[in-house]
Amino acid sequence: MKTPANGKNLRFKRVLLKLSGEVLGNRETGDCLDPQRLAFMASRVRDVRNLGVQTGLVLGGGNIFRGLSGLGRGVDRVTGDSMGMLATVINALALSAALGEAGVPCTVMTASPMPRFAELFDARRARELLASGTVCIFAGGTGNPFFSTDSGAALRAAEISADALLKATKVDGVYTADPVKDPSATRYAHLDYQTALSKRLKVMDAAAFALCMDNSIPIVVFDFFQKDAFERVVVDGSAGTLVDGEHD
Repeated sequence: MKTPANGKNLRFKRVLLKLSGEVLGNRETGDCLDPQRLAFMASRVRDVRNLGVQTGLVLGGGNIFRGLSGLGRGVDRVTGDSMGMLATVINALALSAALGEAGVPCTVMTASPMPRFAELFDARRARELLASGTVCIFAGGTGNPFFSTDSGAALRAAEISADALLKATKVDGVYTADPVKDPSATRYAHLDYQTALSKRLKVMDAAAFALCMDNSIPIVVFDFFQKDAFERVVVDGSAGTLVDGEHD
């Protein structure tokens, strides 16, 4: 795919990419962090960063520990969510190392102080790093329990003034119904916020969606594993489903 190399003529010049933690693991081997998966993720981020896109990332922690999984196992919600936030830091450090191997400058920033491992998140510092071409990984969620990593991604997207929040999934957008269960389901190319709400389409969790809507941050749901999809989203918006405030 022939694409810009200097950041000009891009649809989105600064993005926040939300990735599930599960994509970093290997279900076949049981490894929560798979070197080949990490290298693949790093190569995709590198290719888009090399187009001139300022790239921030938020990773889930479900491959290591999900906060809600502790309920019923002697772990209360607050403690479980704290464990989940720490899991996202482990993932961030792993992906940061993979990006370094790929020749990509990267900084990990955490919501809570962890000076031996990463920088404390500061919005102005993050924007400066992004403008310099450094990829930023925002870890530790929001620093508070009861908030998902989707909410953390929406918050960081607002704080860094991202042009869009890109939710990377294993499906190529938002459908009228579950395409696995309903073969007649069709994909939306575009939705406005109100339509997505009225149809109860699961774009992101409610808190994250509301934060994006209130701050007019477009959301793009796309298949991260589809060839060139990430590039197509940022260059011309020809992949995934765009959710924003514009009415068709």
